Amino acid sequence: MEMKLIKRNVAVVLLLFMGIMSMMAQNRYGSDPEKCKMNISLFHESVKAKNYAEAEEPWKWVYDNCPQASQHIYSDGLKIALNKLKNGDTSAKDLVNEIYTKRIKYFPKNLGKVYSDWANFLVKQKANEDVIFEKLNAAFKADPAGMSVKNIFRFYKQVVKKYKDTDTQKVFDTYDEVVEAVNKKIAKMTSDYAALQKKIEAGETLSKSENWKVKHQYYEKNLEGLGKVQGGLDAMVEEIATCDRLIPLYKKSFEANKSNVLWLKRAAQRLNKKGCNEDPFFVKLIESWSNADSTSISVLKYLESIYRKQGRVAEADAVAQKIFNLGTSDDKAKFVYGKALSLFNARKYAQASRKAREVLKYNPKFGKAYILIGRAYAKSANSCGNNEYEKRMVYVAAANKMAQAKRVDPSVGSLVNRYLKNYRANFPNKTLIFQRNLKSGDKHKIGCWIGETVRIP
Repeated sequence: MEMKLIKRNVAVVLLLFMGIMSMMAQNRYGSDPEKCKMNISLFHESVKAKNYAEAEEPWKWVYDNCPQASQHIYSDGLKIALNKLKNGDTSAKDLVNEIYTKRIKYFPKNLGKVYSDWANFLVKQKANEDVIFEKLNAAFKADPAGMSVKNIFRFYKQVVKKYKDTDTQKVFDTYDEVVEAVNKKIAKMTSDYAALQKKIEAGETLSKSENWKVKHQYYEKNLEGLGKVQGGLDAMVEEIATCDRLIPLYKKSFEANKSNVLWLKRAAQRLNKKGCNEDPFFVKLIESWSNADSTSISVLKYLESIYRKQGRVAEADAVAQKIFNLGTSDDKAKFVYGKALSLFNARKYAQASRKAREVLKYNPKFGKAYILIGRAYAKSANSCGNNEYEKRMVYVAAANKMAQAKRVDPSVGSLVNRYLKNYRANFPNKTLIFQRNLKSGDKHKIGCWIGETVRIP
């Protein structure tokens, strides 16, 4: 009796479940599910074949009668509408905007990219700046990493323009958020790029999408573009971030934020970057940050610097060791790179190069380490050769390091190109090579501390 009751209850639950699923399916496909499914298939195949005129009628029926049936309604619908616009139908502008609106209503996924793409369309249509900014702002709130490289820059440019005189704090806060988004985008793209390179090196079959990315240098171009965006963002905020403006701003908000780790971190980083770290308020800021988060590598670095300036060497060394022990491989790479850069700035080029090579033990794709080695080589050209030919060959070694930096880290590409142009101009000419009875491709051993063998260009 009990078993029959259980079976009957299970059957009732199943029937209810099937009823709910049926209602959901009917709601999704509208009053005529079969026609809806058939028309989706018809217009989708036509769009794939670029027969947009043929696709329009079945698409419009689905668009009007079962708008929740498939995301293809909106991705394919945009292609149909843009084709109409291309062929002179100006009314298609309104259709494109309507398609984006309904896409967001019925399929609210990947909204960072969707709003970013919508903004691109509005830019091409020379829409009002406020309308474009509205979409960019929505994209940024939804998912900054989903925005295109150009739109990340375009968005922040508009923020600066709108708020630099009325809400400086908003400009700075948005800058921090944008930079974090750019860094995440770079990290993700670098990881995907490394995985693709590994697949290529292993001789594995690439997907259609992967082949397209290789052919169009998708990762290289986007990473280089993101590197340029970083520089552009810094340049924009540089204009309005001055110590006279920053210190009163942060002092005003300090009491309310003295336990807010994120606020303290951003404030300290900006004051330090602008050279405001000699102000007593900076020390107060670091002490509060250290109390709020005693294991943060970032605050420990500032603390070490303060201790050294105050002559507290033993305490500074203890903090430095703690930084190194706490760090990930990437943190250690950045830490050692800082030491290498200090040596380079002190004109200790051989030591700087050795220290930069240590960086690569922790992160082999740390492009700036290769750049530093190349720069150290170039700075030593006059002391690492006995004649003009030998001195000029040092620039070949320097250029090789620059090229290697670009291979492992495309985001440094624009910086590398500037150095490469200069170094290549200093390569030995054909006359110098001929006079030594040598030819292009022959090996050459560079002397002094470099001790590297290169090929004659």
